[in-house]
Amino acid sequence: MSCKIIGVLEGTITPPEKILDWEDNKSLHVGCSCPRSRVLLPAGCSSLATVTATVTDEDSHQAPSKSVARRLILLRHAKSSWDNPSLRDHDRPLSKDGKDDAAAVAQKLQLSGWIPQLILSSDATRSRETLKIIQEQVPDLLDADVHFISSFYSIASMDGQTAEHLQQAIQQAVCRYSCDEIHTVMCVGHNRAWEEAASMFTGASVELQTCNAALLEATGKSWEQAFLLAGLGRWKLQGVVKLDNKL
Repeated sequence: MSCKIIGVLEGTITPPEKILDWEDNKSLHVGCSCPRSRVLLPAGCSSLATVTATVTDEDSHQAPSKSVARRLILLRHAKSSWDNPSLRDHDRPLSKDGKDDAAAVAQKLQLSGWIPQLILSSDATRSRETLKIIQEQVPDLLDADVHFISSFYSIASMDGQTAEHLQQAIQQAVCRYSCDEIHTVMCVGHNRAWEEAASMFTGASVELQTCNAALLEATGKSWEQAFLLAGLGRWKLQGVVKLDNKL
């Protein structure tokens, strides 16, 4: 079975629809209930009002969904190699130890039962390689929708912005591709951003060494509602997957 990669967000997908980017239109609510999502205007639709009316009419005939657990895995990439000083930081591959660690953490995630249906990853080489090894070790992950997001690399150096950025990215992807049938999402990225986001979401001090994964959980009928109800500081920290623990 091959990995199902939908594409790279951040503007490299060019669908036939007219696109309004969520980064430039942060107050738009069209096509689903998620705020700050990318808005697709089907060919022939000249206004947001047309799409909004259509969506509202369709949604009125759907039964309300039940509140369910929404699981968020924040995985820091495995150890990278510094053997080639000529490489850009973005292009550094995993070290041998990093590859072994990624395989080990993959088994721990599988044993924990936290198998994501949607994976959003930094496009840095070390993040891509970490994800590739994890998918090779856990065949169920090959069925996940995978999206590489370049801003997951750059956000790592920006204090205080990661939690909101992850929320926006998740809601954009959930709304555009799979709605709220997705219950578990994994984001693969970098420190200090991932530690910061895990700590802000849970209100606890979360430390993530390389190839550690924070397991967060909130409840909601949708991802939008889960983020709204849990806010910052009220996501439940179910554990941190480490190389030296039993989780």
